[in-house]
Amino acid sequence: MGAYSQQHRNHFWSYDFVETQTHDGRKLRLMTLIDEFTRECLAIKVARRINSFGVIETMADVMLERGVPGHIRSDNGAEMTAKVVRSWFATLGARTLYIEPGSPWENGYCESFNGKLRDECLNGEIFYSLKEATVVIEQWRKHYNTIRPHSSLNYRPPAPQTSTALSSQLDRSYAMQ
Repeated sequence: MGAYSQQHRNHFWSYDFVETQTHDGRKLRLMTLIDEFTRECLAIKVARRINSFGVIETMADVMLERGVPGHIRSDNGAEMTAKVVRSWFATLGARTLYIEPGSPWENGYCESFNGKLRDECLNGEIFYSLKEATVVIEQWRKHYNTIRPHSSLNYRPPAPQTSTALSSQLDRSYAMQ
């Protein structure tokens, strides 16, 4: 595999932004973060605005649970190329890879995910508040990771161990009764 292709879990993460709105026309901004190898959506931050500190906060939350990725791929948006973000990633040892301007295919995994998010969730919902959007989108993210089949993964979800672990717990508790 090439130097810039994913090879294992946490090797490459990709992130991007998606916009939608609440019923009153107010903007919602979503930061999506995926693991390119597992295709798992690691986070979707939902807010009215997301700046470079919002990027760091979201990344830090995921890194506390998953560890630091080898590489982080994104486009060249101001929140992604901000000096504070680049410096923070460098301090942690994560290499940043910025796609060429106007070349979304260079961030194909994230772009594909964002299309599914829009088609399967955002286009079918009317959000009345930021809180409602956050809850509904998080429920969709969990479904995407644990139940929704993915053709690139032989029609299995990216994080089946989550649903398997839960069903094993339920089986054990049922057996104990």
